[in-house]
Amino acid sequence: REGDIFQFFDLHTQKGHKAFLSCVAQANRKTNNTNNTIMPGSTKRTADGSEKSVIMVTGGTGLVGQAIRIFVEKNTLANETWIYLSSKDCDLRDRKETEAVFEKHKPTHVIHLAAKVGGLYANMAQKVEFYRENVIINDNVMECCRIYKVEKLVSFLSTCIFPDKTTYPINEGMLHDGPPHSSNEGYAYAKRLIDTMSRAYAEEYGCNFTSIIPTNIYGPHDNFSIQNGHVIPGLVHKCYLAKKNNTPFTIWGSGEPLRQFIYSIDLAELTVWVMREYHSPEPIILSVDEAAEVSIKDVAMAVVKAMKFEGEVVFDKSKADGQFKKTADNKKLRSHLPDYKFTGIEEGVQKSVDWFVENYEKARK
Repeated sequence: REGDIFQFFDLHTQKGHKAFLSCVAQANRKTNNTNNTIMPGSTKRTADGSEKSVIMVTGGTGLVGQAIRIFVEKNTLANETWIYLSSKDCDLRDRKETEAVFEKHKPTHVIHLAAKVGGLYANMAQKVEFYRENVIINDNVMECCRIYKVEKLVSFLSTCIFPDKTTYPINEGMLHDGPPHSSNEGYAYAKRLIDTMSRAYAEEYGCNFTSIIPTNIYGPHDNFSIQNGHVIPGLVHKCYLAKKNNTPFTIWGSGEPLRQFIYSIDLAELTVWVMREYHSPEPIILSVDEAAEVSIKDVAMAVVKAMKFEGEVVFDKSKADGQFKKTADNKKLRSHLPDYKFTGIEEGVQKSVDWFVENYEKARK
């Protein structure tokens, strides 16, 4: 509201979002806010006087968190300390617990991976919970980053939150161009608000908050559940059992749909690059090139080769294929890192299979 006049904005569009945020920021600057106390800065110094970074990773024990840990162990900087949180360390839905963990670790940087996630049927049955819990988690993390003067926040989004009716390839500017698919709208709208609020915090408070949009992730430490896991880990587990039980390896669908898959260690490396080098509130898609799209059949045969499976391979065409393509445009990433070399699908699948076989008893499945 501006004076006695109400202004209305189309929040489905990027233009409408920016106009709305500009109006909110202008109104807030005119309002006395007694809750804007900023805690003492968390920047630390090493013995030689250089600044020390403390990077806190929420959801640090999942697929991406573990990948970041693996990458950082080989590529850490002398002035960096990394902290990986799990749900056992802090319930990010609880504001007091969230403040306590920020007070304890005093991070200078935060990589925010934690979220309430689930499969298709869980998303359809619990839209309220997926919306509310993710909004609460994200609000607690973002506001604590502001209060504790975190220098950089990198949050994770997902390609599944893009508009249901869209054209391909999708790019960062299309995120708010229409409603998401109704099956996961609770989760999707909660995640979209991360982008909205990253820009709002930048405009109103000068915060350095941004977000990442990865394509299909796979790698060690994944969830290899056949029923609830993603494509590659599900195929890996299914092929493992087919080899063990001397039964056919059955893939649901024709195998023809195309997807872009990013190996988790590549995503970890790019996430650390975003934290260190990419400074814009606008989101960035982290994906292999469109030319690296592969069919589900190609992926299945890569699993067969990696598992050394010699039995029958069956494509069950009675099962639905789903959408044929969900291509993402990585031009923004390539404008910054034109020569970055991604792990090829066969190499990545081989590493994933080797990890799963070696860690079968303790792997999530």
